[in-house]
Amino acid sequence: MIFSKKYKIVHAVAEVSPYSKVGGLGDVGYALPKAIHRLGHEVVIVTPYYGCVRTLNVPREKIEGNFKVDCAGAVYPVSFYKHISPDGIPIYFVVNEEFFGGHQGVYRVIEDEALRWIFFARAVLELLRIINFRPDILHCHEWHAGLIPNYLGTLYKQDPFFEPTATVFTIHNLMHQGTFFWQIVTPERLDKGIGEPPEQRNFRRWINFTKRGILFAHAITTVSERYAEEILTPKFGCGLDPFLKRRADRVFGVINGIDYEVVNPAFDPNVMVKYDVNSLPKKLKNKIELQKELGLKVDENVPLIGVVNRLTEQKGFELIMNIMPTMLKTNLQLAVVGSGQADYLKFFREVAKKNPERVSISSPFDQKTASHIYAGSDIYLMPSRYEPCGLSQLVSLRYGSIPVVHGVGGLHDTIEDFDPATDTGNGFVFQNYEEGELLMAISRACESYKYKQSWNRLVYRAMKQSFSWELPAKKYLELYHIALNLKRK
Repeated sequence: MIFSKKYKIVHAVAEVSPYSKVGGLGDVGYALPKAIHRLGHEVVIVTPYYGCVRTLNVPREKIEGNFKVDCAGAVYPVSFYKHISPDGIPIYFVVNEEFFGGHQGVYRVIEDEALRWIFFARAVLELLRIINFRPDILHCHEWHAGLIPNYLGTLYKQDPFFEPTATVFTIHNLMHQGTFFWQIVTPERLDKGIGEPPEQRNFRRWINFTKRGILFAHAITTVSERYAEEILTPKFGCGLDPFLKRRADRVFGVINGIDYEVVNPAFDPNVMVKYDVNSLPKKLKNKIELQKELGLKVDENVPLIGVVNRLTEQKGFELIMNIMPTMLKTNLQLAVVGSGQADYLKFFREVAKKNPERVSISSPFDQKTASHIYAGSDIYLMPSRYEPCGLSQLVSLRYGSIPVVHGVGGLHDTIEDFDPATDTGNGFVFQNYEEGELLMAISRACESYKYKQSWNRLVYRAMKQSFSWELPAKKYLELYHIALNLKRK
């Protein structure tokens, strides 16, 4: 589809890399607007001004005026900074010391955390009036921005300023809904999702931000085609599948992309020996340097398995832990970097202590070690129980570390099982979330590694694949067109 009209688009998002990033949301929060901006559309980003952003001292100008946000029965001061990114994208930071400035982290788990994101939703809408930016599309990312479609469909419904605006709500991970510990909310406190958000203190902590985004947005997207199908089922729907099924004609899946100007072993400043698809012998040098760095036995012939991920149950760490005794009986090495659950971290530290030449654990997460593992590992392990999209497997492909994955969500959409008979595929896939199947997939990968010519072709094929943001950006433009049509109906 060719778009003659140039859209005005706002991305409201809690994380924007490199200014604030906890996970993949931060990468998407900047890379997608950047890709759409490059296609010639007018794009702005709105995000909180956290303490961690303030320490960066980014160039900015203050929007002049004394502004306030009226919400939750009180009036809160707000100010806004405008920053132009290196790619020419205006980023507006929402400034309020109480809600965003008093701590370095992006997220807090406190009883009144909901008030922060009520405030953010209202501040985004007020900002657009202040700067006189009437968007065609207000793209709301994840639960933090889920109330924006709700407010536009209720409190601001008759506001002529937003008359041309359609909303798109993207679910990055349905497990996170804004209602903290929504799994144990009692029936009488369950948020029905109708009307204006209940801002009163006794009720707002039970707001289901994601549910309200689903019910009020003109179009709903998620970050892979497979995940868009999965969340319509009780197994993956996290209690919201009935509401998603009700609006299934508005649910779309678009796989995330990778910014290859950033994620690339030829440019990555943390890669010890730069390389690309045409200089694969240099990757071997990174493996040797990684083994030295982590205290593993230096041996180019032993398959080195890398893991760069949060140490959580979702990412499949319980499966890995359960098969560890069997893995240690085989000829392989394991290098893990990440932060997460204390009991998982303790387990891997104990295994590494007993097997220092074969297992390494680095925590907390740091990008330098992560790049070293991507560049130095032969195999990348990502056995997630569920995975909306996953960026790590896309990174591993570009770095030539062949992924072993569970065939769900975005992993299903991006990784094709390797078939040595036809010399096709780009990884090793197991279908059922079971220890035996994971172990078999790892065994197949390690056995395939022995056949160097075939393995090198596999690595070459993986590194040649492109999962750039160009195609997803064009698909989002098509969805914006659909959202506008749905709004008109």
